[in-house]
Amino acid sequence: MFKHTLSLTITVLTVLLPVLSHAEASKPNVIIVLTDDQGWGDVGFNGCMDIPTPNLDQLAKDGIVAQAGYASHPYCSPSRAGLMIGRYQHRVGHENNTTYAHDNPDSGLPLDQVTMADVLGDNGYATAAIGKWHLGDFEKFWPNNRGFDHWFGFYGGGMSFWGQPKKGRPKSGVLRNGEIVPQSELSYLTDDFTDETIRFIDKNKDQPFFIYLAYNAPHAPIQATKEYLDMVSHIEFGDRAAYAAMVVGVDVGVGKIVDKLKQEGIYDNTLIFYYSDNGGHGFAARSDPFRGHKGMLFEGGIRVPFSITWPKGIPGGQRIEEPIIALDIFPTILSAAGIEKPAKLSLDGINLLPHLNSGKTKWNIGRNLYWRYSDGAGIAIRQGKFKMVYSAFKQDFFLFDLEKDPYEQANLAKVYPEKLEALKKAHAEWNSELMNSLWSDPHAENISKEEGKRQAFIDKAMAGQKNKKS
Repeated sequence: MFKHTLSLTITVLTVLLPVLSHAEASKPNVIIVLTDDQGWGDVGFNGCMDIPTPNLDQLAKDGIVAQAGYASHPYCSPSRAGLMIGRYQHRVGHENNTTYAHDNPDSGLPLDQVTMADVLGDNGYATAAIGKWHLGDFEKFWPNNRGFDHWFGFYGGGMSFWGQPKKGRPKSGVLRNGEIVPQSELSYLTDDFTDETIRFIDKNKDQPFFIYLAYNAPHAPIQATKEYLDMVSHIEFGDRAAYAAMVVGVDVGVGKIVDKLKQEGIYDNTLIFYYSDNGGHGFAARSDPFRGHKGMLFEGGIRVPFSITWPKGIPGGQRIEEPIIALDIFPTILSAAGIEKPAKLSLDGINLLPHLNSGKTKWNIGRNLYWRYSDGAGIAIRQGKFKMVYSAFKQDFFLFDLEKDPYEQANLAKVYPEKLEALKKAHAEWNSELMNSLWSDPHAENISKEEGKRQAFIDKAMAGQKNKKS
C-alpha cells in the first residue's frame, strides 16, 4: 500500500513540476528605468528634435506613451519614496530630500514600509537595485535591507559620473552590496549601470526578475563622454549639448538592455516602465512646452516623459491622454505578475492594465491626483481637466483648464472662484490624512530665491523704459 501511494505521489509530482515551472516562467520580468531630472520635452517620443533617442522612441512605440504621466513629487528623494511604496510619500513623512548634511540617522524611507522589492522577492522574483538610491544614507536604509537581493550603485543624491566618492566618506562612492567598488572597475556611471543590468539579466534570465534601474543622468553635475558628446555635435549651445549627451548615454544604454532581452528571447514578456523622477532641472534641460521645471508644481515640474512597454501584455503604438502617476506602477506590476496584494499593504495608485488594454485614450475614472511639498508651502491637485496650484514662490493660487490651456498661461482663479474653493476643499481633505515631514530640506527657501532672480532679470529688462505720453 505504501509503495503504491509513494509511486502515485512521484507520478503526480512528475506531471505537476513542468506545469509549475511553466507557471513561474509565465510571470513577466519587470524593469523600471528611472531617469533623474529629465525634462518632458527631452525625448523623441515627446517631439524632441535635437536629442537623438531612437532606442527610447522604439521602446515607446512598442508600448504606450502617457501624454500626461506624472511623478508624485517635484524633486528627487520623495518622488522615489512614493514609487517604491506605491503610496503618497507624505503619508509616511518622507516629503523632503534626505538631509543634505548626512547627519540624521533617521532620514530615510521609514523601515516599517513595505517596498515593491519586498513583495516581488517574496513571490519568486530575483531583485536588483542599480544606480541612484537616495532613500537614506545610512546602512539600515540601503537596498539590500529593503528587499533587493543585489545592489550596485550609490546611496546619496548627487554623484560624480566618474564614480569618485566624496572627501571623508569613502562609502559615498559606488557600492556593490555595501562594499566599495574600486575606481579601476568604473568608467562612466551611465555605462556602468547599463553593464551591471545586463550582467544581472544574464545571471537571472531563467527566472522572473525585477530590476530597478535608476540612472543618475541627466542630473547635475553635467558630465559626459566624448562618445556621447560626438553624437550631439550638431547642438551649438554648449550647455545644451553637454546635457543632451547625458540623455544620449541613457538611450544607448536602454538600447543595449533591450537587445540583451531580445537575444535571450524574453523581451516580449518583460514589463518595462520608463519615466523621470521629476521635471527637468535648470541646466539646459527642457520641460517645454510646459510651464516651470523641477521643484515647481506647474506641469513642467511634475509632468515627465513616461512610457510603458510589455509586448505580450499591452498593445503597442498607443498614446494615452488620461493622467497617470508613478504611484500606479506598483499595483500594475502586482496585477501583471498575478500577485495578490498583501492585506497589510495600502496602495494609492491603480492597476493600469485593464485601461491600457481598453483601446481608449481617456478612461474617465474620476480620481484626483495630489501634490504637496515642504508641509504645504506648495500644493496642487488635478481633478479632470482642472488643476489648482498654490505656488509658494508666487504666493498665490492658480486655477487652470488643462484641456484648453495645457501650458498653464491663463489663471482662472477669479473666473471660477467656486471651482477654486472646491479644489481647495478636496486638497484639504486629502491633506488631513497626511503626516508632517520627518525632516526638513531647504527647497522652499531655494525656490523663493529663484523667483527673486527671475524678478531681477525682469527689472533689468525694464530699466530703460521711458514713460509715453497718453
